[in-house]
Amino acid sequence: MSKPAFWLRCEKKEFERRAALTPTTAKQLIDAGFEIIVERDEQRIFDDSEYEAVGCKLVENNSWPNAPTSIPIIGLKELPESTDPLPHTHIQFAHCYKNQGGWSKVLSRFHRGGGTLYDLEFLQDDKGRRVAAFGFHAGFAGAAAGALALATQRSGKSLGKLEPYANETEMVKDVKEKLGGSGKGVKALVIGALGRCGSGAVDLFRKIGLEEDDIVKWDMAETAKGGPFQEILDVDIFVNCIYLSSSIPPFLTHDQIRAAGKQRRLSVVVDVSCDTTNPFNPIPIYNINTTFSEPTVPVDVGPENAALSVISIDHLPTLLPREASEQFSHDLLPSLLEFPNRKTARVWVEAEQLYQTKLAEAVKAEGL
Repeated sequence: MSKPAFWLRCEKKEFERRAALTPTTAKQLIDAGFEIIVERDEQRIFDDSEYEAVGCKLVENNSWPNAPTSIPIIGLKELPESTDPLPHTHIQFAHCYKNQGGWSKVLSRFHRGGGTLYDLEFLQDDKGRRVAAFGFHAGFAGAAAGALALATQRSGKSLGKLEPYANETEMVKDVKEKLGGSGKGVKALVIGALGRCGSGAVDLFRKIGLEEDDIVKWDMAETAKGGPFQEILDVDIFVNCIYLSSSIPPFLTHDQIRAAGKQRRLSVVVDVSCDTTNPFNPIPIYNINTTFSEPTVPVDVGPENAALSVISIDHLPTLLPREASEQFSHDLLPSLLEFPNRKTARVWVEAEQLYQTKLAEAVKAEGL
């Protein structure tokens, strides 16, 4: 009987340096009897030699389309746009289960190829919580990017290219320096503050020196009355960390911003949730995802009003690629060890059931 295996593909998204499998978890899988095949990747934070040293088999970059269809392909971000059928089993974030732009076309590739998608966002424990998530590091990095944007905006400039940090300590040090030594005096509001993502944002703000009273922490209780919310306009940085699953009133609108005029304090919005193409986006003041090379997009605020910018990078944790990858991969490991029994293991059974439901919706939408 052949060994169970995983094929770690390279990431094609620009600046994406994280990995779904780290050398640490790859070794644990190998020790448990798995074969781990790893594509060479100069962009990945982990050197190819680190995988080779723990017993992984290295193969050429982006060679997964030619892999045996019996081997599951694991990655993080969505595959590049294409119409090619997908015959493999893929484990990844696909961003196509909430009617995002192009969702049905993505799923139709699996239909035409006969493959299967296990979306990492929807691998859940028995309490409905994700078994592995980048939420904490997304919030932490998003808050850092917001503080950097505020610092540059105060000097009359726009935030330039963002580069990954070696570790959290280096990130905190850099942000504090850019703010003149401390974040004291900055006021921030975090919506979704009780979740993984929100707690990461709050942690960053504390570590760069914001006073506790200047970190406004909101969650479902505070937003239950429905937006728009004046309180967002009364802080320097607003960080959105909610998990959006249905239509809600907007948190912030163009009309609200223009009406506030020169009374607005808000300078930076960080949409960590990044539901840019979701029809229920609660921050409808922008319509594009930003990037590490161009991290901010300006908001139309009306004539003679202070600048307001949005950060909407959909892979913020890659600013801390090694730490974020290690934490995510560690949390994912128990489920990966169960994968050979995916027809009976609850996490995988439920993920496949959801896939089949969404696939049927896509087939109908595409008229296949």
